[in-house]
Amino acid sequence: MSHSGKNNNTTTTATNITELGFHNLSFCDDALSCEANKPDFRELDLGSPVSPLRTRPSGLTATSTTTTTTTSSSSSSSGSVSGQTRLNPVNKRHDSIPNSHSGELSGSSETSPTAPTRKPGHARSDSGSVSGHPLIYSGQSSHQSSVSSPPPNVLPTGNICPSGKILKTGIGLTSNRSSRTDTLGSGMGHYGHGSIMRGGSNHIVGGGSATSIKSGGSLAVGPENANVNRNRGGICGGDAEELKKMGNELYRKGCFGEALSMYDKAISLAPGNAAFRSNRAAALTGLGRIGEAVKECEEAVRLDPNYWRAHQRLGSLLVRLGQVENARRHLCLSGQQADPTEVHRLQVVEKHLSKCTDARKVGDWKSALREGDAAIAAGADFSPQLSMCRVEALLKLHQLEDAESSLSNIPKIEPSTVSSSQTRFFGMLSEAYTFFVRAQIEMALGRFENAVTAAEKAGQIDPRNVEVAVLLNNVKLVARARARGNDLFKSERFTEACQAYGEGLRFDPSNSVLYCNRAACWFKLGQWERSVEDSNQALLIQPNYTKALLRRAASNSKLEKWADAVRDFEVLRRELPDDNEIAESLFHAQVSLKKSRGEEVYNMKFGGEVEEVSSLEQFRAAVSLPGVSVVHFKSASNLHCKQISPYVETLCGRYPSINFLKVDIDESPGVAHAENVRIVPTFKIYKNGSRMKEIVCPSRDMLEHSVRHYSF
Repeated sequence: MSHSGKNNNTTTTATNITELGFHNLSFCDDALSCEANKPDFRELDLGSPVSPLRTRPSGLTATSTTTTTTTSSSSSSSGSVSGQTRLNPVNKRHDSIPNSHSGELSGSSETSPTAPTRKPGHARSDSGSVSGHPLIYSGQSSHQSSVSSPPPNVLPTGNICPSGKILKTGIGLTSNRSSRTDTLGSGMGHYGHGSIMRGGSNHIVGGGSATSIKSGGSLAVGPENANVNRNRGGICGGDAEELKKMGNELYRKGCFGEALSMYDKAISLAPGNAAFRSNRAAALTGLGRIGEAVKECEEAVRLDPNYWRAHQRLGSLLVRLGQVENARRHLCLSGQQADPTEVHRLQVVEKHLSKCTDARKVGDWKSALREGDAAIAAGADFSPQLSMCRVEALLKLHQLEDAESSLSNIPKIEPSTVSSSQTRFFGMLSEAYTFFVRAQIEMALGRFENAVTAAEKAGQIDPRNVEVAVLLNNVKLVARARARGNDLFKSERFTEACQAYGEGLRFDPSNSVLYCNRAACWFKLGQWERSVEDSNQALLIQPNYTKALLRRAASNSKLEKWADAVRDFEVLRRELPDDNEIAESLFHAQVSLKKSRGEEVYNMKFGGEVEEVSSLEQFRAAVSLPGVSVVHFKSASNLHCKQISPYVETLCGRYPSINFLKVDIDESPGVAHAENVRIVPTFKIYKNGSRMKEIVCPSRDMLEHSVRHYSF
């Protein structure tokens, strides 16, 4: 319908690509540049009824060039274009590239010709595309309607078709229109003059460069870097794309934390963008947050199940977690060429893991330890279960200290991922196995309450596993037996306590704590030989078990096996140098050993003060005594002597089995002359009358080191 008295000018309705239904088109190899989202409205002739936006004059990088133009309309009181004709455009694809995502790194790129410019208001066909097809619609409208109600989904003459096809006049694209009101852009932000915004939506598209993505079958470690958004939640805005680009640059510089922040902001604007999630996973991997990276990859695959790059990244991460079956499902997708490097790594890890499982079944813990370490070295370097297998093997090999220290090196996967929660290791769920091993370690260390808690957690996670159920039952029985034995021991019912500890050992025959506790009962009952036997068994399981060593030393003393007692007490003295009770026990054992050998022992006392020597005869008699003697030659006027003399008193109390002597060279010059002492302070160490060492002006540490060395 036309208005009289007005020029019948054709009015072009401007809509954004989303409104025209271009989201139904499939772009596999071409990427829309968010830089081109913002139309250059300064070149528009707003007075013209047809105002197609100009494309950027710069060259566009593409394997197959696609030019997308957003047009804007200006209202006119005369004439309108109406008419609807459905269009089924043919999507142009590269068969060799199954998926393409925003942010993917381009394997290769070619330079496309610079897109020709058009003057505002002109509706001309342009055949300057690479494929040779014209990129401008041409045709005539068949209907007219009121200017106040322009028909939707019409591509008027002069509009550019993103797919490179030619449409007839009045051909439109169908789209789902909402009831929200449309607003006309004012040129702010990413909208140009005349851009129609659907109900305030921030989904923006525009003409720009296209980039071909070629993966070549290899896994990309870093973030993807293409401009196509395969967004299940809608096309992301230019702000999100810019944030992604900033994140990619930071990632390349190794600034993973800053890159992660950029990706987080991009995801907040486009939460349905799978590539953003995959990029975020790359940054998390760089930060060592493997568990979070796996969750992000899982989310990317959920958003786009055909996203090959996300599958590859997820498969690589799952290999590091030792989840070989899950990793294979993602690395070896049907119809896709798997990365040979990743597949080889998967196969090597799987081989060692299989051998480790077989060795564990038959109790070959040395082989289990070797194969588990080999699997970790081959690529499963972030697997908590393989690390826990190492702990279990060390425990079974009676290397409790190494097993306990290895617990601090267990990788922590937080939060738990969907894939890991259902993965099985050695026949039990992965999380259950972690608690299964921890319960055994807690038991071996005598922390029975913690062991019960860990075993119960393992049972809750995998209640049907037989191995977990047996362990849980044994842990509870052992903890109950140990608690009963302790109560009986406190009540001095030592025979019954021995029986209680023995009951616990039936369920856990390699528990060093129960052996040591029973040895204490045997000692109280006067059965020292049996006490030594249980102490030996405890030390066989835990070689550096201090309490078991003390039980054995005390029992050997009762059995008058002085050489064995002295040997154990000397070890304890080195480990506990400040324990006076052990020092006194060692002293009496040494004296008894000398007597048993027929050596002359007299005037030997434990502890006391530093003895002052005033004559040569007294000096020679003192240093000739059995044992070790330390002589301090000093001068009352020497500053260094004044500083170190109090420390000599401290050493005398710390090493009571050693005789400490002091000689003032000013008051006893004969002794100093006989010993050829010219500088003070000087220390001389004698053992059984023979001089062992001489130290001049030593530091405190040097002096104590020498005293400790000759005290054993």
